[in-house]
Amino acid sequence: MKFIKYTLFAVFCFGNWSCSDYLERFPLNNPSDETFLKTEAELDLAVTGAYNTLWYGGSGDVTGPFFPMLEAASDIGWDRNTSALQNLGLGIANADNGMSSSYWSAFYRGVGRCNYILSKSEPLAATIQEAKYKRLIAEVRFLRSYYYFFLNEMYGGVPLLTKPLTLAEAQIPRNTKAEITDFILSEMDAVVPALLAETNTTNKGRANKGAALALKSRVALYNGRWEIAAKAADDLIKLNKYSLHASYPELFQYAGQNSKEIIFSVQYLKGTMIHSIPRFNGSRIALGHSNKIPVQSLVDSYECTDGISIDKSPLFDPKKPFANRDPRLNHTVVVPQTRFINYMFETHPDSLMTWDYNTTPARRVQNVEATHAYATFSGYLWRKYTDIADFPDINNSDLDIIMFRYAEVLLNYAEAKIELNQLDGSVYDAINSVRGRATVNMPPITAGKTQAELRSAVRKERKYEFAGEGLRLFDVHRWNIGEDAMKGPLRGRIRNAFLANAPKIDENGTPNYDNVTNAKDMRVIEIRAYDKKRDNVWPIPRLEREVNPQLTQNPNY
Repeated sequence: MKFIKYTLFAVFCFGNWSCSDYLERFPLNNPSDETFLKTEAELDLAVTGAYNTLWYGGSGDVTGPFFPMLEAASDIGWDRNTSALQNLGLGIANADNGMSSSYWSAFYRGVGRCNYILSKSEPLAATIQEAKYKRLIAEVRFLRSYYYFFLNEMYGGVPLLTKPLTLAEAQIPRNTKAEITDFILSEMDAVVPALLAETNTTNKGRANKGAALALKSRVALYNGRWEIAAKAADDLIKLNKYSLHASYPELFQYAGQNSKEIIFSVQYLKGTMIHSIPRFNGSRIALGHSNKIPVQSLVDSYECTDGISIDKSPLFDPKKPFANRDPRLNHTVVVPQTRFINYMFETHPDSLMTWDYNTTPARRVQNVEATHAYATFSGYLWRKYTDIADFPDINNSDLDIIMFRYAEVLLNYAEAKIELNQLDGSVYDAINSVRGRATVNMPPITAGKTQAELRSAVRKERKYEFAGEGLRLFDVHRWNIGEDAMKGPLRGRIRNAFLANAPKIDENGTPNYDNVTNAKDMRVIEIRAYDKKRDNVWPIPRLEREVNPQLTQNPNY
C-alpha cells in the first residue's frame, strides 16, 4: 500500500496557533500547541503531515501537482489559461505575481511544519526506539531541505529559518543562495545514515538514503559544486539499489509505479489525494482540456535515430517529420497521426473525422481536435502522466508523480564530471546507459569528445530525457540560456502543413527558425520576453516584503 496516511488533522496541526493560551485552557478533544507531540503516535502523524507540501498544486489547490506544471514557464511548454504561470513564461511577471506568491507561501508552510516538529520532538528521543526516532527526524530534515531547494532555485537566496519564530523575530533578511546551498548539503550529510536504506510497497513515498543523495547531487550540480555533485551521484550509484527501467513510457504509467528507477515520488490514492493531470494534458475528444501543452521547439529538438540533429541528419524528412526520431519524442509528446487515449490524434484543420478505437472494430467520429476553439494551441499534447486507465474520470488520477529518478542521477554525474573536465569512460557510460535504454536505443556518444562537445551532449540529453517532468526551467536558469531559448515567438505547428525544412539546432538543443522558408506560417502562441539579469529568478512577493521590510527584491522587479 502507498505511504499516504494523509489526514486533515495532519494538515492543520502545524500552524502558528494564536489561541493556545485562550483562557489558559487546552482543547478537551483535540491536541493543542501545548500538548501535541507528546507520544510516538503523534510524532508519526506529525512527520506524515510534513510531507503535505509535496501535494501542493501550484495555485493553492491540489488538482495539478506543482512539479510538472513548471514546464509551462520554460521554453518547452505553455499554459493556455490566462494566469500568473503564463505571465512567468511570458517574462512579464512582477512582485504581485500570484504564482510566485503561492509557491513562496507553500514552501515556507512546509518549512514551518518541519521546524515545528524539530523544535517539539526532542523529549521523545528518550521514549521512542532510537533508530526509529532518528529516522523520523531525518525525514523531516530531508523535507525541510527539499522545500528550501525549491525556494533557493526559484528566488535566488531566501531567509533561512531553522526554528519557529515569534513575531518579534520574524523581521530577518535573506540569506545568500550559497548559504542556503551549504545548509542543504550539510543537512544531507547529516541525515543519510539515519534514513531507510530502501523503501518498498509498505512504506513507499518516504524519503530514504537514495532520495537524500539524489537531492544532494542535484543541489550541488545546480550550484556549481561539481565535485560534491559527482560524489553524491556516485555514492547513490554504488548503493546498487536502483536501475533504469526498460520501458521508458511505462515509467509514467500505473504499470511503472514500482520501478527500481524511481527514487522518490509523490504518492496519490483515490479517495484520499488525487490530481487532474489527465484533464490538463488530455485531448479534447477524450474530454481533456489540452491546456498544459508542449511546443514546436521541443518537438524539433529531438535527434533522428542516427543520433544527429534534424538539421544535419540524412534521416530527417520534412514531409514525415516524426519518422526516424528519438523514440522519446513519441513517448513524451503526442504528435499528429498517433494514437492517444483510444483516438487517432490529428490537428490538421481539414481532418474533420478521426478514428475512435474504443469500439471493435474502430469507427469514424467527428474530430474535435480540428474544430474546437480550445484544442491544443501548439498542435501537440503531453503524453507523460496520461494513462488510459484515468479516462474518462479525468479529475481523479492517483498516478504518482516522480521527483527523483535514477536517470537524473546518471546525468548529474556525467555533467559534473564534464564540468570538472574529467572526461573518462564513466562519463560516456553514464550518458550512454540513458541513451541505450531498451525502449530508447539511441546511438552511443563516441569517445574522444572535447569538454564543449560533451557539455552539449549532456545538456541535450537532459532535454530529451526529462521533458514534461518539471526540470527544464531550472536547467534554463542555471545554464543562463534563457535569452536564446525563451525570448521571442513561442511557436506551434503549421496547422495545415509541416515545416519546409529543418530549423538550425544549437549546442543546447534549441531550434532557430530564421532559416525555415515557411516559418511565417507557424502558429505564434505568444511573444515572450527574457532578461537574463532578471528572469533567472522569480520576484520576491510584494506582500512578503511589506510584512518583512528586511527582504530585498531581486534585480529589475
